Amino acid sequence: MIDGVTGRAGRRELGELVEQRRRIGAYGVLGDADGRVLLARGSAGCPYPGVWQLPGGGLKHAEHPAAAVVREFAEETGLAVRVTGVRDAVADVATFRDAGVIVHTDRLVFDVEARGGELRPEPAGGSDELRWFTPDEAAGVPLMPFTAELLGLPVAPLPRDLPRALPPAHAAPPATDRRQRFAAYGLVTDPADRVLLTMIAEGYPGAGRWHLPGGGTDHGEQPAAGLLRELVEEAGQLGRVVDLMAVDNLHNPAALGPEGRPLDWHSVRVIYRVRVDAPTEAVVTELAGGSTARAAWFAPERVSRLRMTEVAARATGRSGW
Repeated sequence: MIDGVTGRAGRRELGELVEQRRRIGAYGVLGDADGRVLLARGSAGCPYPGVWQLPGGGLKHAEHPAAAVVREFAEETGLAVRVTGVRDAVADVATFRDAGVIVHTDRLVFDVEARGGELRPEPAGGSDELRWFTPDEAAGVPLMPFTAELLGLPVAPLPRDLPRALPPAHAAPPATDRRQRFAAYGLVTDPADRVLLTMIAEGYPGAGRWHLPGGGTDHGEQPAAGLLRELVEEAGQLGRVVDLMAVDNLHNPAALGPEGRPLDWHSVRVIYRVRVDAPTEAVVTELAGGSTARAAWFAPERVSRLRMTEVAARATGRSGW
């Protein structure tokens, strides 16, 4: 725990805290020809005034994370950027004691390149100063933990009075519940290049189709750790994350929630490559919660003949991202 923010999210006793919240943010790594990276300093009205971080911010409902980082860059820095790749997915937890709230933020970090615009801060928004830093120079200013980690720097404690103001919340329309979910899935293979898939159980969207192992992450859980937990629960396998493949976005404004209540559903999914070095028979455990009917290993030539979810088809190469 680093004075209100953990660099890599971990579980903690809530004590007097009464509410847990989740949010998703998208951020960009923009470098220049001199090997410097653009950082933004938090303005007086943000939760971390005076602290530097990668430009970016929270996703709007139904917004793809890649589109969010482009929008946030334009608003926060005045620059038009293009996303060139996904860099990392991390999470941290911030404690707002005066409000009795603990906020878990999933942060998706993209590589971006500048396409135009004029550099300027956004004092009325989240940043009051922009500056180019070499890693050595950045080590001399207060950094958000996720930014320090992305720059390969030690994570230093933030001032003890931070964070301050809560991040802004987006109000939901009264007629429909809005839900935003962060999940981690894996393209899981073994030394024989077999692919591990899970079948969605009856009563769940996509029932009867083969899906990627994985699911929603818990409050305080890192995306990669959540995926490896789900891999044990859904298939009884111990795996290791190899790399981050892609970020996927699903918006269903006409979903139905409990008791048939309308639900505007927005799911953000990170897809990892995962290796199981010592595979065993795939067995669904009781911890899977009922959404997984079965799990199985498939030889590569069999995968193309399966009825799969869209994200599984993309990850296995049947369609592009």
